[in-house]
Amino acid sequence: MAPAMGQSSSCKVGVDAPPAGFFTWVPESRIKVYVVGSDFEDTHLAFLLAPLSHWNAVSESTGSNVKFEYKGTTGAPLYCENCLTIKRGQVFDKSKRHLTELRIYSARARLLTWATIVIDPLLTSPKTLTNAVAHELGHSFGLLDCYSCRQKSTVMIQFKTVNTSNEMDGPTACDVAEVKRAYRVLGAQLKQLPKPKPSVVDEGEEPAEDDTPVVVPKP
Repeated sequence: MAPAMGQSSSCKVGVDAPPAGFFTWVPESRIKVYVVGSDFEDTHLAFLLAPLSHWNAVSESTGSNVKFEYKGTTGAPLYCENCLTIKRGQVFDKSKRHLTELRIYSARARLLTWATIVIDPLLTSPKTLTNAVAHELGHSFGLLDCYSCRQKSTVMIQFKTVNTSNEMDGPTACDVAEVKRAYRVLGAQLKQLPKPKPSVVDEGEEPAEDDTPVVVPKP
């Protein structure tokens, strides 16, 4: 399903739209995207990257003006400012049917510094890889899961069964409306925050010790 850009006035949180309240990318950011090449088949790459263009297409509509730029494959996750790595890892939770998660690092007031999308090895269908990345990108814009939402109303719904597509390849009109609201609130908060001190983070190196914990949300 391609991104839906229709009317959003009827979107109800918990019914048609996901709640918002998670960490987000800094407005106007350009996110460098990498894929751990050894974790996926060559034929999977296009399916993993398809959601990037869908989210880029609504960048202005959401008010985030955040864009994703694919930079190539890597041997390991990169921990650099505005970096996003897609990789494999053990995630599966039989009781909750979790198959993916977004692992993040934040050094400032609920703003993402870097993130990693982790996809369980059980998820092998190319179509579901697209659905998984589209969903986790939604988390990076502040959206939370909405397992009670109507099918096809939001990208934040779950898989019914392993390797069965949920037909959600990108954000819907309701997703766009919620991200826009989240960034409107964020904009007001940023005006009240002190400017961050300059810092240098080398690509490919572990981040320095920090009191801010890595957050692993429920996907």
